[in-house]
Amino acid sequence: MRLSTEDIINKYQDRLFATSFSICRCAEDAEDIVQDTIIKYHQSNKDFESEEHIRAWLIRVCINLSKNLVLSFWNRNRMPWEEYMENLHFTEESDKHLFEAVMALPEKYRIVIHLFYYEGYSVQEIARILHRREGTVKSQLTRGRRILKEELQEEWRDDE
Repeated sequence: MRLSTEDIINKYQDRLFATSFSICRCAEDAEDIVQDTIIKYHQSNKDFESEEHIRAWLIRVCINLSKNLVLSFWNRNRMPWEEYMENLHFTEESDKHLFEAVMALPEKYRIVIHLFYYEGYSVQEIARILHRREGTVKSQLTRGRRILKEELQEEWRDDE
C-alpha cells in the first residue's frame, strides 16, 4: 500500500512536526525534519501493509532524524526552546505549564509521553515504533507521569 506524497503531507505533517519538536525543541529544526521525513517517504520504494504501518514508519523516521540532529555538533550552538516559548500562545495558562513540564522531561520520557497522549499510540505500538520492550515503555510512561505530577503539583502549591 502506498499513499501519495500529497496525502502524507495533508494527513501527517502536523503530527510529525509535534513529534520532532518534542525531541529537538526547535520549530525550524522540526520543520526541516518533517520535510526530510516526507522526502524519505517519497523516495522510498517500500510497500506498506496498511496506513497504520505508514504512520508508524513516518514517526520512526522522524524520531531518528530528530535524534540525529540533537546529537549533532551544530545543535550545540542554537537558541534554547525556552526562547521559542515566547512566540507560542496558549488559550489557558495551565496549558502553558503542562507544555513546559512535558518539554522539561528527559528525552526518553518525553518521547513516550508524546506518542501516548498526543499521538494516541498504545504501549504495544510505542514499543514497536521505538524498538523497546513493552515493559520499558510502561515504566517510562509511569516515571514520566510521576515527574509531571510532582512538577505540576509544586506549581499548583506555589500558586496558592
